[in-house]
Amino acid sequence: MLFQALVSALVGISYLAGTEAAVVPLPPSSTPYWFRQPVDHFGSNSNTWEQQYLVNYTFYKAGGPIYLTTPGESPVGTQYIDNTHFTVLAKATNGLLVTIEHRFFGQSNPMPDLSGASLKYLTIENVLEDFASFARSAKNHPQSLFSVPVSCRSKIIFGGGSYSGNIAAWMRAKYPDLIQGAWASSAIVYGRLQYYQFDQSYGRHLEALGCAQNFSQAVKDVDDILLSKDALAISDLQSRFGVPTTLGVRDTAGLLAALSTTYSMQAVTSTSDYVDQSVCSFFRNKTATPLEAYIASVSSVIQKNGMNQQSLVQMGDSSIGIDNYALGQVGRVWYYMACTWNGNWQIAPPSNTGLSSYRSQLLDLDYFEPNCQNKFGNGIEIPVDVQSYNSNWFDILEGVSNIYYTSGSLDIWRDSTVAASTGNLLTKTPGSTIVLIQGATHVQDLRAEMADDLDSVKRARQAGDALVAKWLNI
Repeated sequence: MLFQALVSALVGISYLAGTEAAVVPLPPSSTPYWFRQPVDHFGSNSNTWEQQYLVNYTFYKAGGPIYLTTPGESPVGTQYIDNTHFTVLAKATNGLLVTIEHRFFGQSNPMPDLSGASLKYLTIENVLEDFASFARSAKNHPQSLFSVPVSCRSKIIFGGGSYSGNIAAWMRAKYPDLIQGAWASSAIVYGRLQYYQFDQSYGRHLEALGCAQNFSQAVKDVDDILLSKDALAISDLQSRFGVPTTLGVRDTAGLLAALSTTYSMQAVTSTSDYVDQSVCSFFRNKTATPLEAYIASVSSVIQKNGMNQQSLVQMGDSSIGIDNYALGQVGRVWYYMACTWNGNWQIAPPSNTGLSSYRSQLLDLDYFEPNCQNKFGNGIEIPVDVQSYNSNWFDILEGVSNIYYTSGSLDIWRDSTVAASTGNLLTKTPGSTIVLIQGATHVQDLRAEMADDLDSVKRARQAGDALVAKWLNI
C-alpha cells in the first residue's frame, strides 16, 4: 500500500465509416476483466481460477509501452492506473496502464477459503508466474486481453511500491525476456526475522522532529504498567487510551504500536508532515508528561480515523482469524506470507542492542510466531527460514540490469529495502540504479504528484523517467 484516485474514465477511438467519423466508446478504467490461471503453475492441482485486472486506455497509441502494476496485498482499484506517477509516464510515452490483482487478495481467489491447505498455493513462484502468464499473453495474443489493438512488440515496464515493488524487481530478474525494466519503490526485498529496525526508522523520523526521547519514555511508562500484573492499573490505562479493556496486555501493546505508527507512511511534503501533526505536536505540550502526550496522540488517531471498539478489537486481537477461513481477510493472507516467506516481525530491539525502543518490550518473537501454527496448522515450520528466503529472492537481484530502486530516508521499511541505513545491500547493480530520497517516506515517488512535493521526490521521479525512456529507447 498507496495512491489516491480520480481521473476520468471514458475514452474513445475514431475511425472512418464511409465518409463520416464515428466515435466508439471504450470501457472505463473501472471495468473488470478476468484472466484464467491454474491454481498451481508447478504442481499437480490443474484447476483454474479467474484473476482480475483493470485497464486504462486513455493515453495509448499504437506501439506504446505497457505499464504493468499490481496493488500487491490490496484489491485492485482504478487509483492504480488513473492517478499515480505511472499515469504521468503513460501520458508522456503513449502507454497502456494495466493493474492486476494478486492471488488471494480482492476477488482473485484460487481457492474457496483461506485455510492453511488452501494458502499453500500462495508461493512466490506461483505469484510471479501469474504475472508472467499475463505478460506472455500480452506479447503473443494481446487481442485476448485488451479492447484496442495492442502491438505484440509493445515493451512492458513493471512498477510497484512496497511489497508490489518486490514483485516488480523479481519479475525483471526472473523474466527479463518479458519485462523490459522495473521501477521498484520501497521494495521490501530483504527479509529479517527480528525486524526491530522497523521502529528504528520511525525513531529517526521522531528524532528529526524533536520528540523521540519523550516518545520512547512514554513507551517505557506504558510497559511498566502492562508488566505490573495490576489488573486495575492496566484496565485504567486501556480506558485512558480508549482501547478495548478486553484485550490482553500483549495485544494492547501491539495495538498501541500500530496506532502510533498510523501516519508513518504518509507522504512528507514541503508543507505538511503527518507524523509531526499526529505524534510530535502532542509532545510539545510542556504541561503534559510523556505518557499523557502519548495517550493524547493515540486518542487523536482513533478519533480522526473513526475507529470504534469493535474495529479496535479486530485490529488488536491476535487470535482473530485463527478459526475463520473466510475469504477477504487481508491480514490473514499477509500473516501467512510472513510465516512462510520473510518474517519481518516488527519487534522491540533486544536489550543487548542498546538501542532506544519505540515499541513495547512485550512485542517479541514469542508474541508473533505461535500464531503461525495456530492460524495455519502444524505444517508451518517456525521460525520462518529467512536465510533461504534471502538466498532465493534477494540474491536473485544481484547483477540484474534495468531496475530502478528507490527508498525514502524516513521510510519505516527502509532497512528491508536495498537502500538500508547501513548502506546499499546489493553489491552488484550494473545497469540498475539505487536512489535514497532525502526526507521522503514510503513509496512517495510513485504517488500522485502534488504541488508541494519535496524537491528530492521530484528529482527521483525525473531520474526514473529518464531510465524508463532509456529502457524504451525513446
